[in-house]
Amino acid sequence: MTDSLSYRDVLGRFATGVAVVTTSDDEGPAGLTCQSLVALSLEPPLVSFAMTSTGASWARMRHSTHFAISVLSSEQADLARQFATSGIDKFAGVAVSAGAADDLLIDGAIAHIEVTVVDLVTYGDHDVVVARVDRLAASDGEPALFFRGVFRHLQ
Repeated sequence: MTDSLSYRDVLGRFATGVAVVTTSDDEGPAGLTCQSLVALSLEPPLVSFAMTSTGASWARMRHSTHFAISVLSSEQADLARQFATSGIDKFAGVAVSAGAADDLLIDGAIAHIEVTVVDLVTYGDHDVVVARVDRLAASDGEPALFFRGVFRHLQ
C-alpha cells in the first residue's frame, strides 16, 4: 500500500504548469488554481482537468457547463497562490477580461482556453472534467511551473 507522503513526494517530481480555472454564476465570478490541466484529444479538441471534490470553490463551480482557463506566466505565481486560498475575494486586485461566456480570463496569462463541459466524473477524491475547446489564444512568455511543492522557472 502506498502512503500519502510517498505518493506526494514521487508525483511531486512531475513538473506541471499552473492555470486558473474560472466560471460565473448568480453570485458572480468564481475561480481556483489548477495543476492538472491536460490536452486530451486533438480531434475533437478536448482538455481535461481535475479538482478536489470537497473544495469550497469547486463546490460552487462544479455544476457549470462552461469554464475559462488561464495558463499562468512565470510572473503570476502570486495569482496561483491567491486563487488557491479559501475564504478570500480571489479576484481582488486581479486584472481580468471577459471571455465569450462571460467567464473571466486572467490578463497577462500566456494562454487562454474557453471550454464547454462534455463530462464530469468523480474518481477517488477528485472530480475529473472533460471539456470541448471552444476558443483559445496564446501570448509570449514563460510558464509558471510547479515542482516538488514550489514554483520554478525554466532555465
